[in-house]
Amino acid sequence: MKLSKLIRSGIRNLLINKMRTGLAILGIVIGIGSVIALISMGESSKKAVQSQIQSIGSNLLTVSPGSQSFGGIRSSSGVKTLTYEDAQAIETSPKVTTVKNVSPEYSSRSQVTAGRNNTNTTIVGVIPVYSEVRKITLSSGIFITDQNVMAISKVAVLGPTTVEDLFGSNADPVGQSIRINGKTFLVIGVTKSKGGSGMDNQDDRIFIPLTTAQKQIFGVKYLSSIALEANSESVMTKAQNEVGYLLLERHKISSVTDADFRIMSQSDILAAASAVTSTFTTMLAGVAAISLLVGGIGIMNIMLMSVTERTREVGLRKALGAKKKTIIFQFLIESIILTFTGGIIGIIIGVVGFFIYAKLNNSTFTVSINSILLAFLVSAGIGILFGWYPAQKAANLQPIEALRYE
Repeated sequence: MKLSKLIRSGIRNLLINKMRTGLAILGIVIGIGSVIALISMGESSKKAVQSQIQSIGSNLLTVSPGSQSFGGIRSSSGVKTLTYEDAQAIETSPKVTTVKNVSPEYSSRSQVTAGRNNTNTTIVGVIPVYSEVRKITLSSGIFITDQNVMAISKVAVLGPTTVEDLFGSNADPVGQSIRINGKTFLVIGVTKSKGGSGMDNQDDRIFIPLTTAQKQIFGVKYLSSIALEANSESVMTKAQNEVGYLLLERHKISSVTDADFRIMSQSDILAAASAVTSTFTTMLAGVAAISLLVGGIGIMNIMLMSVTERTREVGLRKALGAKKKTIIFQFLIESIILTFTGGIIGIIIGVVGFFIYAKLNNSTFTVSINSILLAFLVSAGIGILFGWYPAQKAANLQPIEALRYE
């Protein structure tokens, strides 16, 4: 029998019981749709994280305090190993030839008020070069200046989320006052949105002069980090080494393993974040795959029921000379029709569903072509895998016994 006739015959047989066929297809639709939507969600999250990290700055190195050793015991709590002098040494030392900008920073959270409104946000003490290293741009006003740092001025630059929390939507706070830890600050600028969420929201920050943060607000002499901009991406590793050995020398540490600081490159952070989001995507796909397995088992049950109902038909066809492979192909084609139909509908529903989700949550709409191809291959595989046993069972029926079946 020709393949076209087998397909037409399979469609006719499936349409005999539309309800049962529809329920079998529904299991595959849910499985395939879930795989497409969840994998796309994971890829979208991965790209959003990568975009946020890249928006922090290009060719970026971040020096952070590490653990300290006390009597042979290493401790990471309350470390205060970085100073403004360390940042100056990195900037001026002839041993560091691959760094063009150095930005010492101190950040901590604090309660901020403006009139009757208040919020708890991140206060970042910075110097003017911070805006260049961290790629900060302003929507209005000006950024922190050298004069502000030298004069320990009480001026502030607000992120857009902080502006909304303190002054409301579409407000222009430049020229108005806020209070940080009971001290009044003049708002001199507002940054453009960079995105983010939770504690790492780049828009939910207030920038003030570094000297003001250290001496007037938090009363500290150390730094929370030093941001470095390398000359180019190709010298990132060399820059890490140069800065690392300089700080080891300044801190009088002889072994790299005993370093009381750590240096992270943007690529290190990106790799770590990508690994986390990839694991998350894999877990989501694994959960969705369970529904595919359930759908496949449902198709096997439907096909076994079909074999049972058509036992006399199979016996008659074999008695009339139908070959074993023809019987196998007949039932396999019916199983594949079910899974392919469900797969196509599932792909459409998965893509449309994720599109709606992306629009509602203002996230990136990204659909992986690989996930769609995978969905097609999986749907075909399910049709063959779960259809093979019922098809084989039908083909192995003895004509006489099948004709006697009631």
